[in-house]
Amino acid sequence: MSRWLFKTEPGEYSWDDLVRERRAVWDGVTNPLALIHLRATAKGEEVLIYHTGGERRAVGIARIAKGPHPDPSLEDPKLVVVEIAPVRPLSSAVTLETIKADAAFAGWDLLRLGRLSIVPVPRPMWDRILRLSATR
Repeated sequence: MSRWLFKTEPGEYSWDDLVRERRAVWDGVTNPLALIHLRATAKGEEVLIYHTGGERRAVGIARIAKGPHPDPSLEDPKLVVVEIAPVRPLSSAVTLETIKADAAFAGWDLLRLGRLSIVPVPRPMWDRILRLSATR
């Protein structure tokens, strides 16, 4: 089972919005590589929600509630969406600064391809983020 990081601008859609709504359609992804990642997700997989902009930090864990399917609001079957539901906030947010300073994240797509909105999270990096969250 894969794990993912989804980026969002908190001023447009935040972790708190997801918690309040309890389920959301994750749409608006148009980058070809991000779409490949989105199409590779599956129901039940976990997602780190990462706030971009001025925050730049992982803030919570969500789960894919409905796997990839064509965006019903568009007529382009290449553009897919998923539905996600919140699981829990991280004990403490993990900042991009913390991630960059930790050798465990060397080579991760979050750092290599900074503008990519969806990236896979290898299990060791997922576990490291959870440990960092618990120790802050």
